[in-house]
Amino acid sequence: MHHNISYVTLPAHSSQCPLPEYKSLCPLSDNTFGPTYWGLLNPEWSLCNMGRRQSPVDIDPSILLFDPHLRPIHVENSRINGIITNTGHGIVFKTNSSGKATAIHINNGPLSYNYRVKEVHLHFGSNEKTGSEHTIAGQTFPAEVQILGFNSDLYENISEAITKSQGIIGIALLVQVGEETNFELRLLTSQLTSVHYKGQQAVLNSFSVRELLPDTPFYTTYEGSLTMPGCHETVTWLVMNKPIYITVQQIINTPNKGGISWILRDLNFGFFEN
Repeated sequence: MHHNISYVTLPAHSSQCPLPEYKSLCPLSDNTFGPTYWGLLNPEWSLCNMGRRQSPVDIDPSILLFDPHLRPIHVENSRINGIITNTGHGIVFKTNSSGKATAIHINNGPLSYNYRVKEVHLHFGSNEKTGSEHTIAGQTFPAEVQILGFNSDLYENISEAITKSQGIIGIALLVQVGEETNFELRLLTSQLTSVHYKGQQAVLNSFSVRELLPDTPFYTTYEGSLTMPGCHETVTWLVMNKPIYITVQQIINTPNKGGISWILRDLNFGFFEN
């Protein structure tokens, strides 16, 4: 029996500035040539403008190749605790790393190893229509959630794995406007009003990575890179073929009501000062 899973080898170099929250690193008002500019800023970021497998990419459905040997991706179904942080460039959820903390692993799919989930990144744009890093046939989405894990079979931690072969798994969830917000996405964004300023943190407990995923076995996979300065080409990306949903009300609510677009718009453009 064939699984309905897609595999594609994509042209991986992208010239657009992939991160709305890294606009300060993009020299042009339309944010083109961002990663190229990063490579000029710091020699250690040279892959950003010289790499051959840079992410994000635009996925062209007309060139997808079906691989019947790929398996569905497996994500362990346990709830975890962690910290949401305003890094000054974006919002990142990091799982607790103590020895007693619950570990969530990802395996199967195109993976040959076990990967431990360490971070979840939120990417929202300056309006309710654009914000995703990956695009489909040129179409942007209001937001993108990225789940990052490191190869726990070969490496001790994400800092070591980030520069190593087969070091990182990235699962990209495109976010679309719908009638009801994904429960885990609502939970993930529930603390945003507590992290307006760079360095602020908030506790998030009982979060399920698996329940955040859309209900589909379809995905597109390719070998790419981190989408932040460094641009290390060590990431196996899985872009799920079905979006998760958020209500338009949650995106466009005014700041005092906790609208995500308003909060992150203020964050991205520096309107809030501590």
